[in-house]
Amino acid sequence: MSQTRSQPRSRLIMGNWKMHGSLADNAALLGGLVAGAQRAGDAQLAVCVPFPYLEQARQALAGAAITWGAQDVSVHDRGAYTGEVSAAMLADFACAWVLCGHSERRAMHGESSALVAAKAVAALGAGLTPVVCVGETLADRDAGQAECVIGDQLDPILALGADALSRMVLAYEPVWAIGTGRTATPEQAQAVHGFIRASLAQQGAAQTRILYGGSVKAANAAALFAQPDIDGALVGGASLVADEFLNIAAAVA
Repeated sequence: MSQTRSQPRSRLIMGNWKMHGSLADNAALLGGLVAGAQRAGDAQLAVCVPFPYLEQARQALAGAAITWGAQDVSVHDRGAYTGEVSAAMLADFACAWVLCGHSERRAMHGESSALVAAKAVAALGAGLTPVVCVGETLADRDAGQAECVIGDQLDPILALGADALSRMVLAYEPVWAIGTGRTATPEQAQAVHGFIRASLAQQGAAQTRILYGGSVKAANAAALFAQPDIDGALVGGASLVADEFLNIAAAVA
């Protein structure tokens, strides 16, 4: 398990707006992010917004030091797939990122780890960076099965090989700490990040970035970012408040 940050990996702070937003609310939020982006220092800033607001994000963030992406992608290029959105469509809106396999998609839409890997492949094929999410439930953790569950979720992703892995980001999101106000301790988060890092290293992709996602706030961000294998955060509710999101990013320094 890694205990020191042996080589520098750029930090990434990504907001996942989930199903929140309106044209008016988004305009204020995006404006606040643009105005305060310098507070992030050397960290990358990104937001993953609902599909209808991709064009608004593109217009608001054009020329700013903030990139944008989507929250899901289809495995299909085109066809009779009502409600699906292809990677090429996301690329048309200059998306840099797309979330794949967020715990809410896995739980509410029955997405398997094999499907998540196929979505990551589709994203890579369109020049997008997939952010592949893995994580255990409270029952899994209490049963001592966290690494087993996460290992199973990782297997189809690791099978894609070092080149693919080097072009994606992983995000560890303990399901029991999403939207609950509970957060894994920095040591708990580091233990899982270290396990994921070791799994990546076995595939020759130790430098792939791993984000922590689970009720990240400005108050706990610095302690999390001090851990050697945590390369940033996938931020949920706190990403809807510009000042809080920027304070999280500022904690990287």
